[in-house]
Amino acid sequence: MQRRNFLQATGAGLAALLTRRAWALSASSPYLKTLGLQLYTLRNQLAEDLPGTIKAVADAGYYQVELMRVVGGEPVFQAARDHGLKVTSAMIDWKTLASPGEQGVPSFQETLDVAVEQKLTYLVIPYVGKGHRETADQLKTLARRANRAGEACRKAGIQLCYHHHSFEFAKLPSGETGWEIFVQEFDAALVKFEIDVFWAAIGGLNPVETIRGLKGRVAQLHLKDLLEGTPTIHDESKVPKEAFQEVGNGIIDWPAVLTAGEFAGATQCHVEQDQSPDPIASIGKSIRQLKSLP
Repeated sequence: MQRRNFLQATGAGLAALLTRRAWALSASSPYLKTLGLQLYTLRNQLAEDLPGTIKAVADAGYYQVELMRVVGGEPVFQAARDHGLKVTSAMIDWKTLASPGEQGVPSFQETLDVAVEQKLTYLVIPYVGKGHRETADQLKTLARRANRAGEACRKAGIQLCYHHHSFEFAKLPSGETGWEIFVQEFDAALVKFEIDVFWAAIGGLNPVETIRGLKGRVAQLHLKDLLEGTPTIHDESKVPKEAFQEVGNGIIDWPAVLTAGEFAGATQCHVEQDQSPDPIASIGKSIRQLKSLP
């Protein structure tokens, strides 16, 4: 064998060995034993049949669920626990911090009171809507409010997190990105990140490098896959439905993601698929493919 061919073959063999090792590492990941589902995936089904939908989540093999809301979410908390599902994390109304005092928006104290009553471990800022994220000053103000809320959470034994989309990775008029502002302005102890690997990837970042680069600041992960060939998109309203794929059906390197999460200190993961023609089938497919890692 010529030297070049030998080196190429050796390199290919080594790459295959490392890949198999990565899959083996992910298959033993503690995340698979406590895997959760973000219930936004089943928002329409929950509205039609709450107990039946929650039963489908339990039947699919999930250990826990992450709720879409805290205030007003009591029936979902109860239904989840009635079916043996843990609830450790829930999303707050994003306007609670982005537009405090707006009519109909629960206060943070009201939200925290329910979270304590429900014995949550995490509260998550899930989003920042258009009109509240266009300038550096808006996002820095939100970060200051989040830090204050995070301090209140800490005193109550709860960790506040921020869940990103992809708009944070676009340049602002100031030349900064929202992501750079949040990484800089969030108090690392008071506001941790819930990294969504889909939104990181579609926003132009490498999810694995992003997770590893935030060691000690990542509390949770969201797992959903990205369709191959999808371009970088920073406006979430312009993402095609088919871009959202079940875990294992896209381009995300799941073994690397799971091992990066362990390295960064994330404690748990939640499957989420924002769009699917058959959400119940999708959540089953994602958990089966995660749990069948060699």
